[in-house]
Amino acid sequence: MSAYPVIHWSEAGQERSARWRSEAAVPPPKRVVIADDRTNADTAYRLACEGTALLWRGDFQNARQLLQALARRTDRKPKTGKAPPATPADAFHLHRKAQAQRTRILGMLLLPFDAGHLLPLRRAPDVHDACEEAYGPAPEPYVASLRELQGLIGAHEWRKKGVEIPALGARIHPWYGVFSPVRGEYVDLVAKAPLPSKALAFDIGVGTGVLSAVLARRGVARIVATDQDARALGCAKENLDRLGLAPQVELLGADLFPPGRAPLIVCNPPWLPARPSSPIEYAVYDPDSRMLRGFLDGLAAHLEPGGEGWLILSDFAEHLGLRTREELTGWIADAGLKVAGRLDARPRHPKAADATDPLHAARAAEVTSLWRLVR
Repeated sequence: MSAYPVIHWSEAGQERSARWRSEAAVPPPKRVVIADDRTNADTAYRLACEGTALLWRGDFQNARQLLQALARRTDRKPKTGKAPPATPADAFHLHRKAQAQRTRILGMLLLPFDAGHLLPLRRAPDVHDACEEAYGPAPEPYVASLRELQGLIGAHEWRKKGVEIPALGARIHPWYGVFSPVRGEYVDLVAKAPLPSKALAFDIGVGTGVLSAVLARRGVARIVATDQDARALGCAKENLDRLGLAPQVELLGADLFPPGRAPLIVCNPPWLPARPSSPIEYAVYDPDSRMLRGFLDGLAAHLEPGGEGWLILSDFAEHLGLRTREELTGWIADAGLKVAGRLDARPRHPKAADATDPLHAARAAEVTSLWRLVR
């Protein structure tokens, strides 16, 4: 715990401090006041907007209600007659800015934790397992935001329940901070694309292990799966062990490719070339298309003759004006690769049909593709 920063506040005339925990790598707030059941939502909202955090000393369920009240105030539509964004890219950047502002405000409601991830508040739930999975051990007290705790609890429930994967006839159990395979269309593409070989495959960026599991179930004898995130490797190992597929899959900590060549190399990089605002968002945002371009640039050197590289990528970024199709095909050509074929799938997630979403036009037009690339 000594590696974590310290948060400071005054309480009952005394200076107090504790370790600060944030999986999103948010720095500790500079100004902290004590809040309890007497604190009203308007006061809390004003303080949060000003950058003052509220350390909760009241009933836990009342803290949840206060956070909901803050969210309602944050989500109010402005009454100004501003013109709509000029381009999809403008809409995306405004949406990201609004998300960041919302996250900042809602993150200002803080909770005290005792050692062992215990909440010393009335009607507080047992959050030990959820916090232990994300934070690890807690040998001393600390402070974290209620909003982050809700994320930890939600991730813990997903981990217990799992995500049904029809292509596997089984569930995948994501860990906190590892991208959950709720977007089933990309999994289905890997499940039905013609295999160039069943001898060996590389899975670049293994995540939960879902694509390695699909390939193993399809009869690929050996899979080498890489990831640079230790948490993802642990998650993949647990899932593959549970499915009885661990003997077919070697997990390796690496940035992109393992040593050697393979007749099939699969990669599902983050789909949006934008800068993440927290470490967890690296599963969604790929700054400057680093992973995408790294995969394309290194693919030819790792493909066996006659082999295929499967790039699974949404065109959402193209509809947002963040990347063009010409850029993508140009990067493929510059890497000495050719497109042997492509399988497409429409998204099935609820946001694709939500007309109130500020990015609805791009989501409604989105197509996820499996690009079959050859040397």
